[in-house]
Amino acid sequence: MARPKEFDERAAVGRAMDAFWARGYEGTSTQALCQATGLGRSSIYNTFTSKHALFMRALDHYAERGITARTALLEESGTGVERFRALFAYTIDEEVEHPGRGCLVVNTVAEFGERDPEIKARIDADTRRHIALLSACAKEGQLDGTIDARREPGAVAEFAHSTVAGLRLMSRRGAGRAAMEAVAAIAVDAIAAK
Repeated sequence: MARPKEFDERAAVGRAMDAFWARGYEGTSTQALCQATGLGRSSIYNTFTSKHALFMRALDHYAERGITARTALLEESGTGVERFRALFAYTIDEEVEHPGRGCLVVNTVAEFGERDPEIKARIDADTRRHIALLSACAKEGQLDGTIDARREPGAVAEFAHSTVAGLRLMSRRGAGRAAMEAVAAIAVDAIAAK
């Protein structure tokens, strides 16, 4: 008879996510995952099958958490341009609170590029969800007159998504709040109706 699991699998994935986020995939050893999750090596492999499979679960957990938080933020942030301003401010606040951490997705893109098709597919899916969300905000902003109507909503979304990634990278290289806020102000000005 198999022994029942005696741990919260979702919590273990969350703790593994934090370990990967701090050190990257290659920099996170199985021992580091054992320490982060509180699980033994056999429990990790019996539950998740491999470090790669656990990383995929952690990446999914991070992506789901991120899209949920951003959707809620954007829904409560007023007009189209105010939504983008709130998104950039939220990103900067996170980076100031956790300097140098960046974004697990951005960090993973930097670490893997396109060499792992399974990871690339996950990142592409997460990106599509964010672009769709931001495109909807851009369209609403064009309707309410706060986003430049000459811009294609998908291009505004790509620009905003890239700005967020850029702010995360600025933080990783040690940029402070003032530098990130200056970039965010330029980004808002670039998409705002004139």
